Amino acid sequence: MRAMRIAAVDMGSNSLHMVIVDVARSGGFQVIDRVKDMVRLGSALPEGHIPEPVIRQALNVVKGYSGLAATRGVDKILAVATSAIREADNGGDFLKRVGRETRIWARAISGEEEARLIYLAVHNSVRLEGKRALLVDIGGGSVEIAVGSAGKIELAASEKLGVLRLKELHGRHDPLSPGEERRIEEQVARAISPHARAIRRLGFRHAVGTSGTILALGALARTAETGRRPESLHHVVVKAETIADLRRRLTRLDLRARTRLPGLDPDRADVLHIGAVLLDTLLTQMKVRELLLCEWALREGLLLDYIQSHPRTLARAEAYPDVRRRSVVELAERCLYDEPHARHVCATATALFDATRRLHRLGNEDRAILEHASLLHDIGHHISHNRHHIHTGYLILNGGLRGFDPQEIDLIANVARYHRRALPRRKHPSFGSLTGAFRRKARLLAGMLRVADGLDRSHRQHVRPVAIRCNPTGLRILVRAQGDGELEIWEARRRAMLLETCLGRSVTIETMAPGRRAGVAGPVPGASGKRAATGRAPAPPSR
Repeated sequence: MRAMRIAAVDMGSNSLHMVIVDVARSGGFQVIDRVKDMVRLGSALPEGHIPEPVIRQALNVVKGYSGLAATRGVDKILAVATSAIREADNGGDFLKRVGRETRIWARAISGEEEARLIYLAVHNSVRLEGKRALLVDIGGGSVEIAVGSAGKIELAASEKLGVLRLKELHGRHDPLSPGEERRIEEQVARAISPHARAIRRLGFRHAVGTSGTILALGALARTAETGRRPESLHHVVVKAETIADLRRRLTRLDLRARTRLPGLDPDRADVLHIGAVLLDTLLTQMKVRELLLCEWALREGLLLDYIQSHPRTLARAEAYPDVRRRSVVELAERCLYDEPHARHVCATATALFDATRRLHRLGNEDRAILEHASLLHDIGHHISHNRHHIHTGYLILNGGLRGFDPQEIDLIANVARYHRRALPRRKHPSFGSLTGAFRRKARLLAGMLRVADGLDRSHRQHVRPVAIRCNPTGLRILVRAQGDGELEIWEARRRAMLLETCLGRSVTIETMAPGRRAGVAGPVPGASGKRAATGRAPAPPSR
């Protein structure tokens, strides 16, 4: 039976969005399709009435969404409406009309509920380490802020400070006049200062920004900091001082100049300078120094809220409280991984890591990278057996892993990709794109994974390491085989070269006879009666 397919529709003040996902039994979901249309329901917010031409435009868009959902075989559609519709005097009539004509029945949610749902998305998609976090979301009609820790919200608020609203009130000139810019800043400061005082009393470790406006500003800020536009904005950090510099730059540009900014969606150019003033003022008021960008927002929060009403999903979240581990397991399950093999390889690889710490001097974060790569190393079988290691790298890069920054995802993909066959080379695009330090880590961790995977070549968990000893000349791995383990030992020896090169030590794999203790010194005869050796691997055992 296929996974349940759900669509989430967000009728925002600035744009309409729909995302379609397949929900796994574990509670994780995979995005199947996304669509977005700039409709500007909030363009007449100060008047409090949605004009008929805008209603007709929105209806046509939602009809298209309904048709796409039907084509995609969607089982359930979740839909919410935000600031523009909940404030408009004809907002209720608009939602009824949408429901009658499209069969998509949306509910208008409060600003506090919107903040809660966005916080839920953030908590499940970025790594907050259980620390208190501040959320900031800028929409067309309102700004939502929330503070929480360990998934529990301690403060949630919504203020009528969206970019479309501020443009209608204060944005007659382009570029903004000094007086208009000052009035926007004063209005934002007045509205946000009571919340800012409460937030400063609570304190926070992380500040997270979501929504199209913040992501667009974050992309420009990150480009200014690094000289190149990031491929993904998720989990990217930008400095508040860079946002302030960007504000000064954008408020001096007219619409035509803003439209020409590299990588900027032209549909946002008419309000982005106002968004920059708004965001800079918010960050200043709340004493934010760095902003962590998050690509998940209201739609994903709506999906998670629905999914978490199912007990199995709650059990999964309890079993994997860390968002990164949960995301890795969800991707592995979507790809129908061999769980016993993956966990056995993970245990062996991390044992190798722990035994050689004084040589490689890597930390616990790198150990976690090895764990994640080990669990995912064979998911390429989901596409095909041939070249499955290459397919694995692709799936990790494009699998929507949450809680990782882009460099970490690149590292996991490279470690998993090189668990077999070719060694890492600079001419390979995925490996060559890593920095020098990350290339060293990728080679070393892949070397450990290659040996660990070799020790379960048959996927039957016949061979288990019982002791790993490191001395000035070599690394000695003592294993115990349950039954015939010749194939595994042969394969592990054959794959040991990368690890030997990285550690500068020979790798010896020795089998232990039944009943022998790991503390016994000296080589132990293997299942074939021959002593273990390093260097060129012997011929594979006959099966």
